[in-house]
Amino acid sequence: MKAKLLLSSILILFIANSFKIESPTDQNLNISFLLDLSDRIDPKKNSNPAMEYYQRDIQYIKSIEKAFIEHVKRKKILRLNDQMQVFFDPEPKNPQINKLSQQLKVSFNKRSNKADIEKIEKIFSEVPARIYQSAIKDNKFVGSDIWGFFKENVNDYCIKPNSRNILFILTDGYMFHEDSKFMEGSKSSYLTSKLIKTFKLNTSNYKALMQKNGYGFIKANQDLNNLEVVVLGVNPVKGNPFEIDVINKYWVDWFKEMKVKTYMIKRADLPSDLDPIIKKYINP
Repeated sequence: MKAKLLLSSILILFIANSFKIESPTDQNLNISFLLDLSDRIDPKKNSNPAMEYYQRDIQYIKSIEKAFIEHVKRKKILRLNDQMQVFFDPEPKNPQINKLSQQLKVSFNKRSNKADIEKIEKIFSEVPARIYQSAIKDNKFVGSDIWGFFKENVNDYCIKPNSRNILFILTDGYMFHEDSKFMEGSKSSYLTSKLIKTFKLNTSNYKALMQKNGYGFIKANQDLNNLEVVVLGVNPVKGNPFEIDVINKYWVDWFKEMKVKTYMIKRADLPSDLDPIIKKYINP
């Protein structure tokens, strides 16, 4: 009888371990930022008295960094294998911005200690602001090639084996860059307010029009089933009450076509409103 009970206990433990689901605390976080340093961040061209858009970006980044650090602190040191990194596409011609962005590429492993965590917190409280201030002062807004980044770089830069891969894109929701501006039938590699007007997507009938005419982004990648994407800072121009809906549909359809694992799209709301949403997303 004892032998049978022992065998049953061993079998139960074996089955339990075989189907053990990794908890969020044990997961390896691989967080990437793709920053859109186009004229959307220019406080002269796109001013907001409540809080400038570049300042909102800086606070979004801070919320993400805090959630990342919280995850690292919860994790056992021997299990640490987590990282964050910042990307631009194309790379800014300002060497100061490139130099600063290198400081935002951080990683934690079993050799990390408390001092390393405190150092990262200090870097993220200072460096993002300096990057945005440098870009605004430089006043050479070349746009962001988000479509090209997904086509050429997202697999190599943002997806790491045995990790929860999250890409945060800080942009206004429009997509445009001269190096990746083309059409394939009714689909495009870009989205501007002018294009939305041209397609007459300014009525409640926008969904039917998009489906009938096949409007949307050109597929840039496929099988991104190990990547989560969060778009922050969507800021539709005024005048079209359905502009935000059209922008969202373009992005959602694109993510679905590329088989992105999960996605979330948020407007350029005040950082205090988005902070709990961002933290809950990273640490559910």
